[in-house]
Amino acid sequence: MIAVARSTIHMENPMMKQYVLTLLVAGLATPAFAQIAMDGARDDASPDGSAYGAAKSVQDTGTGFGDSSLGVMDYANGSEIDAGYATVVNGVLHIFLAGNLESNFNKLEMFIDCAPGGQNRLRGNNHDVDSNGLNRMGDDGTGNGLIFDSGFEADFWFGMTCGGGPFTFYANHAFLLTEGLGVGGYLGEGGAGGAGSASFPDSGIAVAIDNSNVAGVTDLDVSDAGNVTTGVEIAIPLAFMGHDGTSAVRVCAFINGGGHDWLSNQCVGPMAGAGNLGEPRFVDFNFVTGDQFFVAVEGSGGGTPCPADLDGDGFVAGSDLALLLGNWGGAAGDIDGDGMIGGGDLAVMLGSWGDCPA
Repeated sequence: MIAVARSTIHMENPMMKQYVLTLLVAGLATPAFAQIAMDGARDDASPDGSAYGAAKSVQDTGTGFGDSSLGVMDYANGSEIDAGYATVVNGVLHIFLAGNLESNFNKLEMFIDCAPGGQNRLRGNNHDVDSNGLNRMGDDGTGNGLIFDSGFEADFWFGMTCGGGPFTFYANHAFLLTEGLGVGGYLGEGGAGGAGSASFPDSGIAVAIDNSNVAGVTDLDVSDAGNVTTGVEIAIPLAFMGHDGTSAVRVCAFINGGGHDWLSNQCVGPMAGAGNLGEPRFVDFNFVTGDQFFVAVEGSGGGTPCPADLDGDGFVAGSDLALLLGNWGGAAGDIDGDGMIGGGDLAVMLGSWGDCPA
């Protein structure tokens, strides 16, 4: 059963508080699911389903940012994204990007489209995060800015870099509102492998990296891209990202220069043999063959048949309630559309308790 601390339940109506606690104690909360191991290694098939399954995207372009040859868990002397994997476990989106992130403070940039609205052309008035690195890729006031494929409107950004001695990774995030001015900030840091993985409780985001890959793509050969089993793992609660419960979740991830200023050819979805793209503000993915994103979670089709299903498992139960209460007073996971998690959202959730309609 999912435990929810009393301190997380901020409700002015004491009878409603008691009702919610009674629901949890009565066993309406669903059992906790097995979790993906956060260690920077791909979880393969397992009886409880806590595995990534087949790749959502496989690299078709040799790396223009160096082929790592060191074979150690921390330091890498090249960057590549060999494949992208994704699965949802108990309302948490797990993404595994096979490959390497060079330990010279190159950047891993990941943009997620998970709800209506967002930014197709990256704006220049987003949150100042990572020394304003996010806005370094956006419009500088002249009408430029990174453009995603048609129909991809980024709602959330995750950024990561690594290097130094001892080896350390650093992670940041931001919400991308349609008109900009979203919030975000520094998540924290960690090290290599499972022992160095880090979980950031304010957001529920967890990160791990294993740089030991020496297979995958070279500068010319891409035949081994689908066989890489180590790389970067990111876990993000769907409710924290603001997933609306029905939209597809799509991911665009690429390697960028240390100043967020030189976009490589290592992207998923892949670039069909293109070279490094250079200045991000002048990049338009519509002019690159194929889609430079992959679908991590399929959408449920038209409409919003079950908006209170925050963890996307097909029914409204205690796991959704735990997510709702954990975000109380915030905006992520807003069900009734008033911009804040509150009593209206709780009423919708309790009123739709049980299986989602087909």
